Amino acid sequence: MTEQLITRLKDGDVGEYVFLCGEPERVPRIADRLGGGVEIARLREYHIRNAKLEGVTVTVASTGVGGPSTAVLVEELANVGCRTFLRVGTSGGMGNDVRKGDFVISTGAIRGDGTTPSSAWPTYPAIAHYEVVAALVEGAREHGGRWHAGITWSVDAFYAENKVLGDGELRSMSHGGYLLPSRKENLRDAAAMGALHIEMENGTLFTLAGLFGLRAGSICTVSDVVPWHPTDEIINFEENIAECIDVGIAGMAKLIRADGARRAGNRAAGR
Repeated sequence: MTEQLITRLKDGDVGEYVFLCGEPERVPRIADRLGGGVEIARLREYHIRNAKLEGVTVTVASTGVGGPSTAVLVEELANVGCRTFLRVGTSGGMGNDVRKGDFVISTGAIRGDGTTPSSAWPTYPAIAHYEVVAALVEGAREHGGRWHAGITWSVDAFYAENKVLGDGELRSMSHGGYLLPSRKENLRDAAAMGALHIEMENGTLFTLAGLFGLRAGSICTVSDVVPWHPTDEIINFEENIAECIDVGIAGMAKLIRADGARRAGNRAAGR
C-alpha cells in the first residue's frame, strides 16, 4: 500500500507485533527494555520505534490521548502489516479491591467513547483477544505482583467523566465545576457494572481489532484511584510502570513463541 496519510508509514516499516502506549516518552522506555530500538517515525503524537523480542521485529508506538488518535494509529499500523497489539498504559482504579500500583489486564471495555460509534453499532462488544489476555495473565502470575483481570471503562472526556470525592459526594473536575446533571452518576454506574478501572484507549483498540480481525489486549497500571481523593498509598510510579512494561513484554514474548510453534506445526503438517 502507498504511504499512510498521517504516520507516513509504508509496508515493511514495522513488525507484526506492536506495543502501544499513550505517552510518546514511554516509547523509548519500552524499546530500551527490549535492548534498544531504531526510530521509524516521529510526528504529531506518534513516536514509533522498532526493536527485537524473541528474535522477531516488534514495534513500539505511542497513540496520544484518547480514541481519535488511537483509531488513526491502529488503522494505519494494520494497513502496513501489524496484527497483534498490546497496550501498556495507565489508568484510574475503580474496583473496591483495586489499589494504586496494581495492574489491570482488560478482558473487555465499556465503550464510553465518542470514536467507535463511527465504526460500529453501540451494541458491538469491545473485547480483548483471549490469547492476549491469557498471555498477560500468565506473565502477571510469573511476575508475582498484585493484578486483576476484568472490565475497563473507556472514555473520551477525562475531566467530564472523572470525579473528585468530597464530603461523600461526587464533584466535577471540569472547568468551573461544570457538570451535566444526567452524567453525574456515570462513575458509580460503571463501577456497578463491574468496571475495575477507567482509561481512554482500550475501547477503541478492542473495537477496531475486533472489526479488522486483529488481536489486541491491554495491561494498565493503576496510577490513581477514582473518584479522586487523598489516600495513604504512595507508589514509586517510575518503578511501577517499569514493572508493568515487563509484564507486557513477558506476555508478548509468550504470544510470539506460541505463534512460532503453531507455524512450525503447520509447516510440518504440510498446511
